[in-house]
Amino acid sequence: MVPELGHFALIIALALSAGLFVLPLWGAFKGNAILMHTGRSLATGQFVMISVALVCLGYAFLHDDFSVSYVAGHSNSLMPVYYKISAIWGGHEGSLLLWIFMLSGWTFAIALLSRSLPLDMQARVLAVMGFVATGFALFILLTSNPFDRILPMAPLEGSDLNPLLQDPGLIFHPPLLYMGYVGFSTVFAFAIAALLTGKLDTAWARWSRPWATTAWAFLTLGLALGSWWAYYELGWGGWWFWDPVENAAFMPWLVGTALIHSLAVTEKRGFFKSWTILLAIFAFSLSLLGTFLVRSGVLNSIHAFANDPERGLFVLGFLGVVVGGSLLLFALRAPVVKSRPGFSLFSREALLLANNVLLVISMVTVLFGTLFPLIADALKLGKYSVGAPYFNLTFTPFITLVCLLMGVAPFSRWKRSSGSAIRAALKVPLVAAALMAIIVPPILGGYTAIAVAAAFIGSWVFVTTWTDLFVKSNHRLGLRKGLSQLSLSYWGMVFAHTGIAFAVLGVGFTTQYSDEQKVRMSVGEPVQVAGREFTLESLTKVQGPNYVADEALVVMRKDGKLIREFKPQKRRYLASGQIMTEVAISPGFWRDIYIAVGESENISPNTRPMRIHYNAFVRWIWLGALLMALGGLLAVVDKRYRKRVPQNVGAVSTQSTSVEAS
Repeated sequence: MVPELGHFALIIALALSAGLFVLPLWGAFKGNAILMHTGRSLATGQFVMISVALVCLGYAFLHDDFSVSYVAGHSNSLMPVYYKISAIWGGHEGSLLLWIFMLSGWTFAIALLSRSLPLDMQARVLAVMGFVATGFALFILLTSNPFDRILPMAPLEGSDLNPLLQDPGLIFHPPLLYMGYVGFSTVFAFAIAALLTGKLDTAWARWSRPWATTAWAFLTLGLALGSWWAYYELGWGGWWFWDPVENAAFMPWLVGTALIHSLAVTEKRGFFKSWTILLAIFAFSLSLLGTFLVRSGVLNSIHAFANDPERGLFVLGFLGVVVGGSLLLFALRAPVVKSRPGFSLFSREALLLANNVLLVISMVTVLFGTLFPLIADALKLGKYSVGAPYFNLTFTPFITLVCLLMGVAPFSRWKRSSGSAIRAALKVPLVAAALMAIIVPPILGGYTAIAVAAAFIGSWVFVTTWTDLFVKSNHRLGLRKGLSQLSLSYWGMVFAHTGIAFAVLGVGFTTQYSDEQKVRMSVGEPVQVAGREFTLESLTKVQGPNYVADEALVVMRKDGKLIREFKPQKRRYLASGQIMTEVAISPGFWRDIYIAVGESENISPNTRPMRIHYNAFVRWIWLGALLMALGGLLAVVDKRYRKRVPQNVGAVSTQSTSVEAS
């Protein structure tokens, strides 16, 4: 009965989504306030119904209702409760339900928090969100219903969740990633609503900017958690594989980064209006493209859920409607956009535009590498594989230029800047970054081109960011009082750019100064790796809730002193018989020690192959991502975004001299 209730809730949600698409939009077209006011109620009802559906699916998992096909395919009675909960979105149908739940949550948040918007603008925004929800509700009900029954003979036991997904990372990673992924639908909705009204002034940029920044912050956290999850769960010791599904989430992040900066310029200076609209369309379109890649079965990836081409055709068709329709609307409205750029070569506007273009080019290189094998296969040109060498070669130069310009932008001014003044301000950061590039690599292990470049670029971004902070705060009534006068959005920029610096240093140094050794370890015989002694003390059998494992006890010593014990495992899951590697990690700020058990066929009972990694500075990558996300969230809670928006907000003054970072 409960699954039927969830199914019925989805049907009601579809009806409410369709109503949300039609009624407020028709009301805005006719100037009917009553119809426009229905948007808030319909958005609330939609959110409630989809929440009911999600709870019903969770109930089926917790009560081992294997008559539900999705539950039977992704759970069994031996699974711990927390994995049963995360299994709700551990497969295709459930992850789509999570997708539309996030969409309804964002829609409800707009209805709740955007009461100060002009009524017709709010109605159009909610209508666009309703259109997207209608498409996905139809997708779920017609092709991917999570409440389908296995009748009349339901299985007595489920087939288990993929062991790769039986990890705490599944509890947090998809919700965070989808919060960012789906969150770009908000700024897309604002952009389409602005195009529908034909009033492409700076007001829509001000309204949509906090929504875009929030989505970007959540997507940053989702990507970081996904990288960390792959690092410790897949057992290969790396943090990024350029997997097509990883790329599918990374591309919206790149365009979203350009978008939040372009929105700042549009809001503050009234420039880049058309460009910002396009970025809003592309950011959400890339989110839909990622959904297509994961759901269609066209990719062979551990991250991809679906293998039904019909589902992929539905998403592809919906993607075509959204992208084609929005670009057609843009083509019709763009000619009326009036923007008279008036800024110098070294102005902040010019530098931000250059960074925007570089970020989009970086996205295009990733997009080409991701789609080329699919296109070549579809055109019968042969089987191709695009791997890390291509992405590293094409992506790195553009993102390096982004980082270099990032250090220059804080010292520029809006509208017009003096090249000589910028050069004077950058002398100290340039010398400091050059010294770090000379001094740090030999301390860590020797000069390499990548290590020197990483040390210079990371130090450049860090020093320029904090130099700008010192200059601006000291300019305001002295350093101590000046710090308290800086806005939260400025502090957000400081933390985000500092995060970029840490990430660059982490990527460069872990690439150059890490060490991996594949060794055959026998009980009681030590081996030397990275200046440390590792000894296999014992091998034991361990019984888990739904698996059995061979567990190795490895001790690490340095200079004869016991430092750490490790207990890596090789697990066999009972329901599926699948073999999984459970690594053991000794974390540290400067390095990780990472041990994984290899395959043990044709080896004596007291001997096991092991992979021992010394991963230098790897945690700086995730620290950088956390600082970036924190910076985004700080910018969102800036008090100026809590002020009531006047109904007649127009173009901003071109005389703005705000020191807040874009």
